[in-house]
Amino acid sequence: MKKSNHKKLIILTLGIFTPLAFTTSEVNASSFAAEIFCTMRDGGNDHESSWDAAYSYIKRQKGGFFKVSPKNAAAQITETVIREREKFKYCVQYLDNLHPNRKLIRDLQKEEERIEKEAIEKQEKRKRLERELEETSQDYSEEIIDRYSY
Repeated sequence: MKKSNHKKLIILTLGIFTPLAFTTSEVNASSFAAEIFCTMRDGGNDHESSWDAAYSYIKRQKGGFFKVSPKNAAAQITETVIREREKFKYCVQYLDNLHPNRKLIRDLQKEEERIEKEAIEKQEKRKRLERELEETSQDYSEEIIDRYSY
């Protein structure tokens, strides 16, 4: 009886403190990554080098089995800059580079889907025509056609 209560208490404690440990490190990582990105951009560095430095920092701080995606890291930096607007007011102008043109990405995806759909339709049409050709050739092969018989 004591062992089961002891186990429940341990699980409850882990359940409460584990999310807190991960959340605070993630918030700190995204805050410092935003500082890295904004300071480098404000210092005259290009987007790529600033982004690489900030993203590398977030990846290192996250640790664990799963890594942070670039899209998620960009969202974290954006959220931090917006949340702490007074601190990062000089950085707002650089946020558009973190999120590429989404309309262009959607248009490219639609174009890829259209091309793929056309290829599938073409393949289905080709198969249908081949089946029809086989059916008609079988019909003619069974009949003996004598071209002099009128």
